Amino acid sequence: MAETHVLFVEDDDVIREATQLALERVGFTVTAMPDGLSGLEAFRADRPDIALLDVMVPGLDGVSLCRRIRDESTVPVIMLSARADSIDVVLGLEAGADDYVTKPFDGAVLVARIRAVLRRFGHAAGPDGVGPGGTEGDDEALGGVLVFGDLEVDTDGMEVRRAGEQVALTPTEMRLLLEFSSAPGTVLSRDKLLERVWDYGWGGDTRVVDVHVQRLRTKIGQDRIDTVRGFGYKLRG
Repeated sequence: MAETHVLFVEDDDVIREATQLALERVGFTVTAMPDGLSGLEAFRADRPDIALLDVMVPGLDGVSLCRRIRDESTVPVIMLSARADSIDVVLGLEAGADDYVTKPFDGAVLVARIRAVLRRFGHAAGPDGVGPGGTEGDDEALGGVLVFGDLEVDTDGMEVRRAGEQVALTPTEMRLLLEFSSAPGTVLSRDKLLERVWDYGWGGDTRVVDVHVQRLRTKIGQDRIDTVRGFGYKLRG
């Protein structure tokens, strides 16, 4: 099986070289670039399996680079930020990133997060072809298609249509929608969504969930997912 190809964009020479060595040591193929413009060129030339982008890189910052990548591809993106409370984290997620890691980071933690993202991208529907919850939704199901008003979720073909028009979702957004559609009307907590969609076996930043829910709402309808204050979110049946 071909090795996973990682694009790593980081302007700090020490961090870039040390991280590249750590990733290569566990079997990844790494293309490391010092700035956003060279990172974009490498992405277009090599089409990596996953991109690690530092927020603060010269030429084309990490958020802008993430947006460029997302315009062309659904390849998973992890942002690297020096501050956990930085607005850059939210901006990166809004630009289309799937996750983020705060610097300084432990190499083993970074590898675990990369593998978690790759697992959910490679198995968006789960091994049985149903949603991540493992069951079909309680709403009307027609040959693997779950129907919620004008929203149709094809759990076999991994396609979504709204009012007959196809909706383009990233794999993370698709997993999130599958989780909701497997239990319409049921409130899912942010922690539960982090566990099921992001594969976090430990506590994570719930901003990742909030931003992805908002992105999903813009695509399937703002009124399709309700916020239940103090508890989480639920899909309207």
